[in-house]
Amino acid sequence: MVLTGAELDGPLAQRGIGVIAPFDLALERELWRWAPLEVSFHLARTPFEPVPVSLEMAQRVSSVSALQDATRDVLGVEPEVVAYLCSSGSFIHGRDGETALVDAIREAGAPEALTSSGALVEAVTTLGLQRISVITPYDQPLTDRLVDFLGELDVEVVTQQHLGLAGGIWRVNYRTVAALVEAADDPAAEAIFVSCTNLPTYDIIDPLERELGKPVLTANQLTVWACLARMGLPMMGPGRWLREVFGS
Repeated sequence: MVLTGAELDGPLAQRGIGVIAPFDLALERELWRWAPLEVSFHLARTPFEPVPVSLEMAQRVSSVSALQDATRDVLGVEPEVVAYLCSSGSFIHGRDGETALVDAIREAGAPEALTSSGALVEAVTTLGLQRISVITPYDQPLTDRLVDFLGELDVEVVTQQHLGLAGGIWRVNYRTVAALVEAADDPAAEAIFVSCTNLPTYDIIDPLERELGKPVLTANQLTVWACLARMGLPMMGPGRWLREVFGS
């Protein structure tokens, strides 16, 4: 077979997102579903920590030195933005702590930086949300830290649902997550936020938004779309209301 010029014009020019993930992330496949074909994710993980999902784990996986080391690990492939893909690790120390993590990633050489909780701040602020419901796979103390973080944004958590899991969060099925969202919905809640980048959500966002008639915001969705916005790329995947935040 003789190759024509068309076959040789490629591959598609790659545009990279550096991702700093906690050591237990198992949903890399979901990340790719949120992005256009030309985007490549370059992952670095925080060091393994032999502790259950908890306040302690969130503190350990958000170590500034670990995040800076991970940032340097992905810079060799020239990502346009580096994201800390972790909800609890980026809200555990409040709004000031989240800002400090972004600064640390930039100081390590990232051209652009963001966190999952920072992307939540962008969504809440742009949509003008004042009352939301939250879903988490965490225990109560860690869920309370999320409530406190939102309180710093003057956002009231109307209702909350949590699973109390100490590990294996990626194994939770869609039916369980959807039931939690429905249980947490309240007429006073203007949106639902599903926390944790290790909790599967992709295929249930659209049906839940249609059923509830309000935004269903999820951690991976927020994080990837915030990256794409900084790269000037189109939003891919479900999320009717969130396009108003990150869309061009």
